[in-house]
Amino acid sequence: MTEIKPEVTILLVEDDDVDAMAIERALKKLPARTRLIRAINGEEALRFLRGGSASSTLTSDDNEKEMVAPFLVLLDLNMPRMGGIEFLEHVRDDVALKNTVIFVLTTSNAEADLTAAYDKNVAGYVLKSNARSSTDAIVAMLNQYWMYVELPK
Repeated sequence: MTEIKPEVTILLVEDDDVDAMAIERALKKLPARTRLIRAINGEEALRFLRGGSASSTLTSDDNEKEMVAPFLVLLDLNMPRMGGIEFLEHVRDDVALKNTVIFVLTTSNAEADLTAAYDKNVAGYVLKSNARSSTDAIVAMLNQYWMYVELPK
């Protein structure tokens, strides 16, 4: 019998409301307990990861619960103020955050972005154009990932 894992917290770093709602809907269909927190740019996400308080644009299904470190980060690359590649640079240079598991979900199929993301040790790079029709499949893949992969606590 498979052990039931504790709630999974996901930090979605995404400025597009439609894309964020699609991810949220797909997560709600999963049997796994998930908690979605959203930041609309890299600066806000970094502030949150470093223990800052949630601003009005960081949302969660249950704001009354204690905020816990995300198990996974889903990262858009093209955002205002601080884009995804710059966010990755800050995360990987921060001793406390450098091992954060990050999946890129982006519209960019530019080889330079793909290479830059993998150079910063992302766990995966998914094109939104491939995911739009199969957001449920992408989220199901992530569900399998967090159900079977063990990470340090």
